[in-house]
Amino acid sequence: FLSPKLENKTKGKLQKQVCQVVLDHFEKQYSAELGDVWSSVRDVLTYPSCWQHAVLLNKFSHAADLEDTLCAQGYHPAFSATLPYLPRSLKCYVSRTPGRFPSQKHQTGRLKEYYLLNAASVLPVLALEVKDGEDVLDLCAAPGGKSIVILQCASPGQFHCNEYDELRFRWLRQTMESFIPHPQFDLITISNLDGRQIGELKPEFFDKILVDAPCSNDRSWLFSFDIQQATLRLLRRRELSVLQFQLLRSAIKALRPGGSLVYSTCTLSKAENSDVINLILNSCSNVIPVDIREIAKAVSQEFTFHSDTQQHELLVLPEKGRAWGPMYVAKLRKIQST
Repeated sequence: FLSPKLENKTKGKLQKQVCQVVLDHFEKQYSAELGDVWSSVRDVLTYPSCWQHAVLLNKFSHAADLEDTLCAQGYHPAFSATLPYLPRSLKCYVSRTPGRFPSQKHQTGRLKEYYLLNAASVLPVLALEVKDGEDVLDLCAAPGGKSIVILQCASPGQFHCNEYDELRFRWLRQTMESFIPHPQFDLITISNLDGRQIGELKPEFFDKILVDAPCSNDRSWLFSFDIQQATLRLLRRRELSVLQFQLLRSAIKALRPGGSLVYSTCTLSKAENSDVINLILNSCSNVIPVDIREIAKAVSQEFTFHSDTQQHELLVLPEKGRAWGPMYVAKLRKIQST
């Protein structure tokens, strides 16, 4: 951590960058939804100097001494062998101290050795448990981090990465080109479709589906530099849960009976998390919740979880020294309709 003098100076500087309109909105909502926990979460979210970044190694490219370099700098493996699903090919390193490992620039024709991400972003993929040969859909895939994690874990039969937003779609394609070698890259479908229509286009086609839905991204919204844009976002926030519900309905149609679906967001908002999942469970008779408490138990050394969740869901709460999240994860399984 920084010296007290520098910390105060930095904190003052960063405090000015927090968008007060968004903070006031979050303060009202999250103090009601999270209670006493909110104040410590708020302190992390509004103070980027204590944020941490995990280093996900690229199995297709990383240098032999990269793990030694990370360990020498105080990094250690993020995930424990007690997890129900942890492929040996998945290597993700974290450090308890804030800071960021140097990022690598995109170079055409050259693969990157690692991907920097919030370690909580790996949890939805661990919950999905992709196995070799399964047909997999990443419905809202940009910027591509979770797609990269899926490919570190397994070799899907068919892998479809979709992103509706044109700009984010181009970002997704570039990410995949930076990490995946050509033989594998050529087997991946990268599409620019409206996710709400994929269920109709590919009914009962996939074994596993990840719906990392568009959400009110708490970290980035807090640092909105355009107050008008921030105000508009907050006014339209309720529309997100409608979109999330529609994306989930589409994903369920695209899922084979017996297949699994993981829903995730990077917001603390109950309206976009458990409320959406409860609405799906109450309106879709062909999906059932899947218990994922074992994941939380296995990674409790590295992550802090909200205690008030059901057995089929997790909510990662950022705290100092474990500044991962917010990340909501829920798992469902499709059953044969009766």
